[in-house]
Amino acid sequence: MSKGTLFDKVWDAHTVGTLPSGQTQLFIGLHLIHEVTSPQAFAMLRERDLQVLFPDRTIATVDHIIPTNNRDRPLLDSLAEEMMQSLEQNCTENAITFYPVGSGNQGIVHVIAPEQGWTQPGMTIACGDSHTSTHGAFGAIAFGIGTSQVRDVLASQTLALAKLKVRRVEVNGALSPGVYAKDVILHIIRKLGVKGGVGYAYEFAGTTFEQMTMEERMTICNMSIEGGARCGYINPDQVTFDYLQGRDAAPKGVDWDTAIAWWRSIASDRDADYDDVVIFDAAEISPTVTWGITPGQGIGVTEQVPTPAEMVESERAIAEEAYRYMDLQPGNPIQGTKVDVCFIGSCTNGRISDLREAAKFAKDRHVAPGVKAFVVPGSERVKEQAEAEGLDKIFESAGFEWREAGCSMCLAMNPDKLQGRELSASSSNRNFKGRQGSASGRTLLMSPAMVVAAAVTGKVTDVRELL
Repeated sequence: MSKGTLFDKVWDAHTVGTLPSGQTQLFIGLHLIHEVTSPQAFAMLRERDLQVLFPDRTIATVDHIIPTNNRDRPLLDSLAEEMMQSLEQNCTENAITFYPVGSGNQGIVHVIAPEQGWTQPGMTIACGDSHTSTHGAFGAIAFGIGTSQVRDVLASQTLALAKLKVRRVEVNGALSPGVYAKDVILHIIRKLGVKGGVGYAYEFAGTTFEQMTMEERMTICNMSIEGGARCGYINPDQVTFDYLQGRDAAPKGVDWDTAIAWWRSIASDRDADYDDVVIFDAAEISPTVTWGITPGQGIGVTEQVPTPAEMVESERAIAEEAYRYMDLQPGNPIQGTKVDVCFIGSCTNGRISDLREAAKFAKDRHVAPGVKAFVVPGSERVKEQAEAEGLDKIFESAGFEWREAGCSMCLAMNPDKLQGRELSASSSNRNFKGRQGSASGRTLLMSPAMVVAAAVTGKVTDVRELL
């Protein structure tokens, strides 16, 4: 097993004990909740007459079901309104910090916790959402959990978990123009597979990640789960500390100095032992787009949809399914594929730097006829900052809709949905069948810049042609 890694250090520091099952009882330092996976968990507590043990360690917001246009209450969707009311009531009854719409702090849970400084190095973090791995960008160990585990954290502030192996995923070198963090993680998943990380925590290391901003690192860690890893993280460094300093919940004064010393100490040792190591060259990564129905079915934008003969036997069945569902022919180029909807947002790519980069390509251009394009900020703070910089005007002038903060079309739990066989160019994290709201709708994952390129040309386009 691994030894001397950040994962080992944080795991050991939060171990309460070993359970008869052999699992670790792990203390959870920060618990994030939202309106979808928490109502049942609170109901389970009431059934057992249990209280929330440490309400000050739980932060709540609304993101999955909230509309990104009309937010008038009651919400038009009665089930969404019911979930909203349940979250509001549960937070009030249990003295849990809640960031509602209009508070200036609402947004996607994996956007607001980092931007407010709740997410910090050395933490264990849990949330009833798959993409909790996002917070690993700060050197935290962050897990997505199910509803019964949400209940367990509320009641005991602990989880029963089996310790993971650690794989060091190293990428070195500078990224070429037009290549972004989204392309890097799609490339890694393409090479290692959607099940390659099962049983592992991924430690992302190497000069490529060292040169990334915190928001780029969050994009990387966000999609760890799409490669099968339970969590992914990057060792904290000066980039991490500079991002956190002065944020709402970050330590202040003497506590800041103490925190820095602790954060430096938990980074992986130079001679740490890993269960596996894989190395990539950044120069080999190009703008990447998925062609199939898993995040692992990705190719460079100038490549052709792979043929069965190019694949190992175990991948051919899912590829055949993807050809039929996506209506793409093996051997044909992905570039030039017509798109119907273009979506910029999500916990993967809905931060201010994502919007700034997308706006560079939208400026002085216009969405192609017949294409619906919209931009959804990841939080109310991101929206406010973008508007202060005039990014909303750039997008609107280019024919994009400018929306309120929320998960939006990343998933089918709010009014933003594909219709019929529409094909979406999306900056989100999953391209599963029906993921974006239509049972026959299709999704191509790509970077925000690539989404803009698709929007203004009406088809999958190499963003480097717009540089």
